[in-house]
Amino acid sequence: MTAITLIEDAATLNSQLASLDLAGRLSLVAGLGGRAVFTTSLGIEDQVITAEIGNHRLPIEVATLQTGRLFPETLALIDETESQYDIRIVSYEPEQTDIDAYAEKYGLNGFYESIEARHACCSVRKLKPLARALSGASIWITGLRRGQSANRADTPFAEFDPERNLIKINPLADWDIDVIRAYVADNSVPVNPLHARGYPSIGCEPCTRAIKPGEPERAGRWWWENDEKRECGLHVHEEGAAAAQ
Repeated sequence: MTAITLIEDAATLNSQLASLDLAGRLSLVAGLGGRAVFTTSLGIEDQVITAEIGNHRLPIEVATLQTGRLFPETLALIDETESQYDIRIVSYEPEQTDIDAYAEKYGLNGFYESIEARHACCSVRKLKPLARALSGASIWITGLRRGQSANRADTPFAEFDPERNLIKINPLADWDIDVIRAYVADNSVPVNPLHARGYPSIGCEPCTRAIKPGEPERAGRWWWENDEKRECGLHVHEEGAAAAQ
């Protein structure tokens, strides 16, 4: 498929998804054909999507990026989620050679020292494993929401991802955190216990802290950096990624 065709398809999907509930959105995407992959960080919004996929037995692959620096609570939640929904969450890990090369150049925890080093770490532990997870996929499903940060305020339901040449689906784009929490409570969805300890957004353990009252949801990610639009690069297009560095 050409980029122009995918852009047109994404625009059509964006319109169609807006009028559907979550089950309808995921069912529509699952019926498009091709390989659909949902990448989960095991955060509360991602758990909602996993619950829908599992409960409705949708033909959508569920994958996670096992960076090697995740919280123990996140790792335990993988097993609990697989058991509850009778699904497999495929883990994609960084290559040891890449980790060794990073440590030699920056030090194992060099990401605290510069934005360049932090982006390099995210590349090794997230971006390269993501590329393997999405290899051959035509649809990438994420848990992005407009309310997560100012940088994500314009998140569409569907968009063309030019770096990966696929359509990216954000079925929770218009859900706010109160709706997410209500769904979790009503449907007994397992969630990371760190959420109750002030961690609304959970990534790698060395790079995540609890937020303070009044702070945005993602303020605890890469908390030592000053850039309010900081991202790991998973959801930033090439031109945006350069601006974020």
